Amino acid sequence: MNLARSTAVVSFFTLMSRFSGFFRDVLVARYFGATVWTDAFFVAFRIPNFMRRLFAEGSFSLAFIPVLNEIKTQQSEAYLKAYINHILGALLAALLVVVGLMELLAPGVISVFAPGLLDEPAAVFESAVTMLRITLPYLLLISLVAFSAGILNSFNRFAVPAATPILLNASLIVAALYFRDDFDVPVVALAWGVLAAGVLQLIVQIPALIRLGVVPVPVLKIHDPEVKKVMKLMIPTLFGSSVAQINLLIDTLIASMLPLVGSITFLYFSDRLMEFPLGLFGIAISTVILPKLSQAFAAKDNEDYQKTMQWGMSLAMSVAIPSAVGLFVLAKPVVFTLFTYNEFTLQDALFTSYSLMVYMLGLPAFIAIKILLPAFYARKDPKTPVRIAIKAMLVNVVLNVVFVALLYAMDVVSLHMGLAMAGVGSAWLQCFWLYQRLKLDGIIKNALLAPDLLLKLMIAVAMMAVTLWLMLQRVGDWMQWLWYQRLGYLSLIIVAGVMVYFAVLWLLKAHKRIES
Repeated sequence: MNLARSTAVVSFFTLMSRFSGFFRDVLVARYFGATVWTDAFFVAFRIPNFMRRLFAEGSFSLAFIPVLNEIKTQQSEAYLKAYINHILGALLAALLVVVGLMELLAPGVISVFAPGLLDEPAAVFESAVTMLRITLPYLLLISLVAFSAGILNSFNRFAVPAATPILLNASLIVAALYFRDDFDVPVVALAWGVLAAGVLQLIVQIPALIRLGVVPVPVLKIHDPEVKKVMKLMIPTLFGSSVAQINLLIDTLIASMLPLVGSITFLYFSDRLMEFPLGLFGIAISTVILPKLSQAFAAKDNEDYQKTMQWGMSLAMSVAIPSAVGLFVLAKPVVFTLFTYNEFTLQDALFTSYSLMVYMLGLPAFIAIKILLPAFYARKDPKTPVRIAIKAMLVNVVLNVVFVALLYAMDVVSLHMGLAMAGVGSAWLQCFWLYQRLKLDGIIKNALLAPDLLLKLMIAVAMMAVTLWLMLQRVGDWMQWLWYQRLGYLSLIIVAGVMVYFAVLWLLKAHKRIES
């Protein structure tokens, strides 16, 4: 398997997804602004989204794929298909129970995860409950999508799973453009858009599975030894793989109680901007190396295992570091260009850019975690990252209180910045603890990122940052320009910064240090 080509495929479709996601967020900001109603939607959407990370892209995939690859290597095709059917039956049964209970307990769920909404007018809380009930079936649908994606990825079919998220953005774009006026509370249209997206995303997986010759049929057989193996691996990873999402939910809970209206929305948009490089490269590289690491471990090929980890981290950091610096320098122009129209005010944009700048301080850590976690899960060691995740989450909770209190004492209005600071701090600690554990266990024998490569990256990034800053000084007041002028200037500045960065890397011959 060519890792570079596979990563390129995933990254291309992820890039398309991120661009469509930007357009989606632009429309949401333009038509709905940053209000208690958008806060209510993002709360309702974040809860099933969090559960999706648990049942779908998080613990389930990290437990399902290594066992699937092991069976592919050691067992017959008939055994493999039986395993897939039994896993589907168990997953479907669990999802139906979870979704059913959450539908019944929706008001209590909203009260727990966003208690601040109880202080808003009753209509806001009721709308949040309604939107949660509409979006909850998305959890079931998208988990089945992730199940299908795990099968396809294990057979080195990355294109369809990587392209599928585009449908969520397309569905929300249609909902925002054409159906917002059909509801008393316009933002409810987005909740129905989420549900429609889940149906579409599942449907497009079916032809790819048929071509592969693997069409799963649910068979409930929880006593199957392979099902037990996945469940055993999945239980600890339920927490370990989703600490970032748990932190986001904690942030949402606290943000709902902050005095600044729209705090949840500000954090959402800044997090979405951070997700662009994180998803484009961090998740893409992690998706590609997990099957490769699982295969290398099953084959006891330690050299291939080490090279895969070094390649993943070197490539990830060559993108993460310049992305973090670039988005930090360009935070305000990016937010102004993308969101500051109609209902989304200049003040909203400033508050969003502040939390974006904070998040960029932790972007390399967030991406590095995505590369380090598969090193544990491919070896069927979920307990170690769980212990580390627990420590990181506790640190995040403490830092949330500390930073918000500190900013409050300093009379800072944008208290949501404290939540972003806490997330960044806990991410760096989690990254450090994961790396140290891998070193102590002898899983990593050599540095994943060579010191000379890091030095060259820092030189190139410094030159890029100077270029961006100098060009920004020539533009002047960003708000004086029309949207297409802002977009043109921003594109020109970004292109210039990227060209300087890669030119310096080429002059320093840094590309030769990134193994393919």
